[in-house]
Amino acid sequence: MSPRRATPQARSALVDIAARLLAEEGPAALSTRRLAAEAGSSTMAVYTHFGGMSGLVREMVHEGFARLQDFLTGVGQTDDPVADMALLGRAYRGNALANTHLYPVMFGGLSLAGYTLSEEDRHHGRYTLANVARCAGRCMAAGRFAPGDPDLVAHHMWIATHGLVTLELGEYLIEPFTADGVFESQLVGMMVSAGDRAETARRSVADSAARLAEVA
Repeated sequence: MSPRRATPQARSALVDIAARLLAEEGPAALSTRRLAAEAGSSTMAVYTHFGGMSGLVREMVHEGFARLQDFLTGVGQTDDPVADMALLGRAYRGNALANTHLYPVMFGGLSLAGYTLSEEDRHHGRYTLANVARCAGRCMAAGRFAPGDPDLVAHHMWIATHGLVTLELGEYLIEPFTADGVFESQLVGMMVSAGDRAETARRSVADSAARLAEVA
């Protein structure tokens, strides 16, 4: 897609282009001149839409989490909250695989391409964890998870899934421990670690796989 004309998609296109350049070529590729060449626009576009390169980097982080939120909110509530939890894990992974250029930017730490993120920027996406915490609370209320702090369970789920996704994107998960195979086992393990029984956890994880269309 080429945003040569002024369209409502121009801002989003610049975010995608910048994230792709950062992922494929590193920080050196991230310049207003290069972005303008890729987008077919003037160098002023970055300043018009974002106020400068720092604003663009910040917007990449925000856009990445907005897309994650879209995936997570696609998971509906059913009578099986553990299956819902497993599907939230699938949604998290699905977002990362659909936005491989943005995912590393979302967790880029203190600095991206030489542009410093504030503490507020780095913690911006925590609102997405509310989806997981609410589901954890439902799992506890149903007696499937042990009583505890839903927010802590959400963090455990996030940490475990983020670790797998990071290794998958780095192509570290290979035969016989492929990302697909390890992920299915991990989902069951996460539910059991939260207090579910292995038998019911396996059933719920399998049921969640049949609902992938909800987050595809």
